Amino acid sequence: MSSSAAATTLTVWSHFSDTAEVAWLRTQTNNYTRLTGNKVTLVQVPLDKIADKLIASAKKGQGPDLIVTLPQDRFGQLVTAGVLEPMKPYMERRTDFDRTTLTALTYRGTLYGLPMFAESVALVYNKKLVPTAPGSWNEFISVAKRNTAGDRFGFLTDLGNAYVNYGFFSAYGAYVFKNNSGTLDTKDIGLNTAGAARALSVMNDLRYKHKLVPEGMTGDAAKAAFMKGQAAMIVTGPWDMGDIKKAGISYGIAAVPTPPGAPSPWSPFVGVQGIVMNAYSTHKTEAGAYARGLVSSVAQVSFNQAGGRIPVSVGVRTRLGNNPIVSGFGRVISDGTPMPNVAEMGQVWGPWTDAVALGVGKAGVDTSKILEDAVDKIKKSIK
Repeated sequence: MSSSAAATTLTVWSHFSDTAEVAWLRTQTNNYTRLTGNKVTLVQVPLDKIADKLIASAKKGQGPDLIVTLPQDRFGQLVTAGVLEPMKPYMERRTDFDRTTLTALTYRGTLYGLPMFAESVALVYNKKLVPTAPGSWNEFISVAKRNTAGDRFGFLTDLGNAYVNYGFFSAYGAYVFKNNSGTLDTKDIGLNTAGAARALSVMNDLRYKHKLVPEGMTGDAAKAAFMKGQAAMIVTGPWDMGDIKKAGISYGIAAVPTPPGAPSPWSPFVGVQGIVMNAYSTHKTEAGAYARGLVSSVAQVSFNQAGGRIPVSVGVRTRLGNNPIVSGFGRVISDGTPMPNVAEMGQVWGPWTDAVALGVGKAGVDTSKILEDAVDKIKKSIK
């Protein structure tokens, strides 16, 4: 970036509320202004308001030039509304970005965001109770049972949470929407396949056959037990690692082992947040330079140090390889499945979550029938 003769003022919306991350963004902004002479007005907007505000304001010329950052689940809606600018022209070092994160921000073959950070769930284990991550499903079950007695639990998770447990579905070849060369077919829903029914049965077994996960177990309860040293293994994401570190637990992070008979490894949903540009911005070149700076290798390192977010740069992950959170979740994210970024995903969550909860609610349920009913509801709600 070099100083321009005519200074421009960019408007940037951000939902960052963490003190350290806000300070980081201000520092990056000051650096950009110092190098280019362009000014940046930072406006804090709640994450759940950003998409609707952009749609309402963009075409009137009242919206931002950039948004830092937006999750991929709103991309379909925003692209359909015509308010997102393709971001390929503003990307450098494409090969350095985790391919999963690029796929997440690509809608119908076009990249609409520069990846900034990613997250997924993973198996987090207490090294005092489980010195090394189990390498197979049989070992996983054996280790979990060995650590289950009285008020101690070998493995805990929220079995009724569809998002947390997508990795089981993907392992057996199930999917939400069929991916055809980068385009999701919302008419082809794969949550009622034989593989999906098998996945839900395996989850049911964790509760009723192996007697590992008690009824009513929630993510918060699992985390609390882990922090007290009462749970050997749980499934959670980077958002809980700060509290786990403060609790003084010596932990490791890995993927859940491949479930029995599954043709593919456990592959959880990956959520990615990226920088997006207003299609109606009149300062696209300047905004693109600002965005590139925020996702540079140097910026990703300092951003991780500020708030602990998982970098999307493969090179940065290697550089931060001694950080167990970055290395652990980084590996899982690379092997994960991007959460669908189409608007129709909004019609999936309710019926699918209800089905998963029913599927693990009691022993001996007909998982095929439960999932068939859920998919029927989803199809009827998708126009």
